[in-house]
Amino acid sequence: MGVEPRDRGWLLISVSTAGAPDSLRVQVWRKLRSLGALYLQQSVCLLPARPEVVREIRGLADRVRHQGGTARVLSMTFTEPAEEEAVIAEFDAARDVEYGEVLERLPALRRELADERARGNLTYAEVEESEADLQRFRSWLDKIAARDHFAAPGGQDARNAVDEAAAALADFEEAALQSEAPAQPAPRLRAADRP
Repeated sequence: MGVEPRDRGWLLISVSTAGAPDSLRVQVWRKLRSLGALYLQQSVCLLPARPEVVREIRGLADRVRHQGGTARVLSMTFTEPAEEEAVIAEFDAARDVEYGEVLERLPALRRELADERARGNLTYAEVEESEADLQRFRSWLDKIAARDHFAAPGGQDARNAVDEAAAALADFEEAALQSEAPAQPAPRLRAADRP
């Protein structure tokens, strides 16, 4: 992403929810996963020290401490560029798995559109249902992209596939519009216009 490996900062996060409410463990796990944390071992993970990530982690650490758990957030840098690149590759691999899930599920939306078209079921209700499905894919993709700290290679393929699904939906919507449009009666000729 244009930043030399040695110029990157990292956060090493260690969290224990022992002695805290049970729900805190789930909250911590969900938050760290939503940020794209790479777990090094149980309760210890790594994230790039980007301003938005630092802000979120500070808030999480405060919440953990206030609810009776312990949290440590340490700033670190890698001494070996190859080790840092290996960690970045792990981050990218994790995001590519997620992008792969999007790519795996998107064809079902396009098949559904093709099946409905083949059945002649070109209705507003189908358009609306498919729009909701497409919006779920876009939302899912946005969540993955938010934790894709190093522009994993699969991201562009997933974005392209969502764009292709949107184009297929636009075509379906146009066909539905044409299908549901009332037939236009032939214009009547007035007596003065008749030959």
